[in-house]
Amino acid sequence: MGEWHDFFLAAAGAAAVLAGLVFVGVSINLEMIMSDPSYGLAGRALEALVLLVAVLIVTLLLLVPSQGMVLAGAEVLAVGVLDWAVVVTIQLLVLRNWRSLEPAFRRHLVPRVVLCQVATLPIVAAGVGMLGWGEGGLYWLVVGVVLSILVAVLDAWVLLVEIHR
Repeated sequence: MGEWHDFFLAAAGAAAVLAGLVFVGVSINLEMIMSDPSYGLAGRALEALVLLVAVLIVTLLLLVPSQGMVLAGAEVLAVGVLDWAVVVTIQLLVLRNWRSLEPAFRRHLVPRVVLCQVATLPIVAAGVGMLGWGEGGLYWLVVGVVLSILVAVLDAWVLLVEIHR
C-alpha cells in the first residue's frame, strides 16, 4: 500500500482542516442552528463532522505501517459501517419530525439522505473489497473520500450561508 501513502496523507490533512472549519462555522451560527431543533440543522452539522472524521480516521489507520491487507480491510469496513450507521441515525431522527417540517425543508431532505448514502457506502464497499480483492478495493475508498468531503462541504455551506436566506 506504499503507493497510496500520499493519497492517505492528503485526505487525512484535508479532512482534519475541513472538520476544523466546520467547527468554526457552527460556532459562528450556533444560535441559529440550535434555535429550531425540528429542522435538524444540528444534525446536519454533526453529519458533516461525522463524514469528515470518518475520512480522517480511515486514512490515518491506513497510514499505519506493516499491517496486512486483512487488518486494513477490517479497519476500513469497521469505520465505513460506523460512519454509515451514525449518518443514518441522524437522518432518522430528522425523519421522525417529518410532519412538523416545512415543505421547503422536506424537499431538501431527500437529496441530503441520498448524498449521504452515496458518500458513505463506498467506504463500506472499500472495506469489503479490500477483504476480498486486496488493494483493488482501495479505489472504492477514493470514491468514498471524495464524496464524503464534497457532501460535508455542502452541509457546511448550508450551515454558513443558506441558513441566512
